[in-house]
Amino acid sequence: MIRFHLCTISFRHQLVSLPELATWAGATGFDGIELWGVHARHLLQQPGLDGRWLKSQGLGIPMVSDYLPLEGGEQEAIRYTRDLCRLARHWQAPKVRTFAGHQGSAELDRGQRKALTRRLQTLTRCVADEGLTLVVETHPGTLADTVDSTLAMLADIDHPALGINFDVLHVWEAGADPQLALQQMAPWVRHFHFKNIHQRDQLGVFAPANVYSPAGSRQGMVPVLEGACDYRPLLDTLANWQQSLANPAPLDISLEWFGPDSYRVLSSDLRQLRLRVAETGEQPQSLAACQ
Repeated sequence: MIRFHLCTISFRHQLVSLPELATWAGATGFDGIELWGVHARHLLQQPGLDGRWLKSQGLGIPMVSDYLPLEGGEQEAIRYTRDLCRLARHWQAPKVRTFAGHQGSAELDRGQRKALTRRLQTLTRCVADEGLTLVVETHPGTLADTVDSTLAMLADIDHPALGINFDVLHVWEAGADPQLALQQMAPWVRHFHFKNIHQRDQLGVFAPANVYSPAGSRQGMVPVLEGACDYRPLLDTLANWQQSLANPAPLDISLEWFGPDSYRVLSSDLRQLRLRVAETGEQPQSLAACQ
């Protein structure tokens, strides 16, 4: 089963309540809602809103997306991580997401890389102790900015509770073929982010400082199947992969839309993506072989 989710970060600059969003998501055909960490925390102030309530609406929360402290005091980082895990359990989310620092892999010397890896390893163990999975997002300006660096990080940490949030556009941005990258990282992939851009030279609009700003540019942001990164081969691979397994685990995909007119774009993207998955043909052997 391929499950599609919307992200509350898509509505970060709009006055939309979670009940309103859940009603719309269920009616539109989404399977769940990925909660941005700051939203998950503030919603604690509203009694009755939790993972059980959301499941009663026919939806789930696959992941709480936050940013773990990978610098500074270790004990403070551990406390923050445990608090985030308790928050995830409140929402019955099995995964918490983080970025692998704030510097690109080429900027880190051996000592810095070792310290960052050690901190991620410590926090992975904390998350595992809480019965959850920590997923690191493939993202520019972090330790997981290239396929090789991401694989090295996974090997260095070497923990079953650590996985990857495979952000397709950012993998493509790094110069990799998403299908080939997925073959290499498949054993660790626990989640996907889908978004797209009109042309490669506009990728800067996804820089965090721009995306999180209400006045930031949205120039070049386009629906998933209309951009420079071609998602069709990857979608076919994922659909065929699911069909080839006797008892496949669900594949969780979040549509990470940052542009305007969120309801219209997300609804259209979901409809087109489900149609593409339904139309998929034969199984490609390459991905199945690496499982």
